[in-house]
Amino acid sequence: MTDKQKSGASRKAAKPEQDEAVAAAPTPETPKAETQPAVVMHGGVPAGPIRPLAPPRAPAKAEIFKEGDYVVYPTHGVGKVDRIAVEEIAGHTLELICITFDENRMTLRVPTTKARTAGLRKLTSKKSFDEVLAVLKGRARIKRTMWSRRAQEYEAKINSGDPSAIAEVVRDLHRNAGQPDQSFSERQIYESALDRLAAEYAALEQVDKPTAIEKLLAHLKSE
Repeated sequence: MTDKQKSGASRKAAKPEQDEAVAAAPTPETPKAETQPAVVMHGGVPAGPIRPLAPPRAPAKAEIFKEGDYVVYPTHGVGKVDRIAVEEIAGHTLELICITFDENRMTLRVPTTKARTAGLRKLTSKKSFDEVLAVLKGRARIKRTMWSRRAQEYEAKINSGDPSAIAEVVRDLHRNAGQPDQSFSERQIYESALDRLAAEYAALEQVDKPTAIEKLLAHLKSE
């Protein structure tokens, strides 16, 4: 083998080591662009990313709860304050509002410091519920959008805990004699809204739920 061939073979043999050394050498990292949610301006005020359906639930007004109070928790409906007790959880001492929901056979414990932001509230007043009954008598307002979209909006209203918003769902999905029948999913949402509204009305009027449902249906506008 000539000196020239030996030199070429030597260079070829050395190449893998060079590549490995280059690969092992630290290379400057390209700064990654920070991924942040898009900011939308509403009237010139920075806001978070657009979320579909209803805006975040507004905190309930500050209230003092006591044992025996009937209360409304947005996603579970009407319950009763069973007790207010101080308990130690994960090394933290918390004052908890223990709420029982008889129909669901469920007990919910809400820290008193979180009650307002969770939307926990006492029953609405009879005067305010008169406005809810007026909503039931109003004209149905059905958007010309896909049912899946409207169903999500109806669910959001039911879980808002706002009786007027729930009454809108009952009003919009109610069917009088001679009107087209409800679909299965419409019927489910309608019954869920009517049940949630009747539970608060029953507690407010101190009647049973079937009686409350009859009274609510009587307020619905008949064609």
